[in-house]
Amino acid sequence: MKILEAQNAVLTNYEVYKHLTEQRERYAQDKRRGPPNLETVVREILQYFRTPPNPLSQNPITYTPECVAALVERLRPYSLSKAEVVMLFNLRPQSVANLNTSVEELEERFTLEQQEAIIEIVVDVLGRFGAVDSESAAEGDVSMANGAS
Repeated sequence: MKILEAQNAVLTNYEVYKHLTEQRERYAQDKRRGPPNLETVVREILQYFRTPPNPLSQNPITYTPECVAALVERLRPYSLSKAEVVMLFNLRPQSVANLNTSVEELEERFTLEQQEAIIEIVVDVLGRFGAVDSESAAEGDVSMANGAS
């Protein structure tokens, strides 16, 4: 096998989450189980996504399919790399300190006002990430067969 295009597309955690939940639903509709190793991987990944402090652990999930495009469009003036935008989407920083972990050379590239504007854009598009209780985190344990999320 030959790799023609390495990293042709980069997916956000939300896009992976949606794909896996849709795949699980397809298997449930067909009333069949997936291969055991696939079922284990899907269950563990979905459990990881639904465990705090992951932004997808918020119940209900505030992300929508339009969020990715909206965030990319609103952050366009800041000339962030694709990887930086994906990190902002996946981590949903709520402060400049958190933003520093997602954007390279943040302080050299952006003023404090620009950094705060980036945080405001993330909060506007993705919503504020509040505290999640441990009971809802325990519900993150899902399998392909039961259809629960």
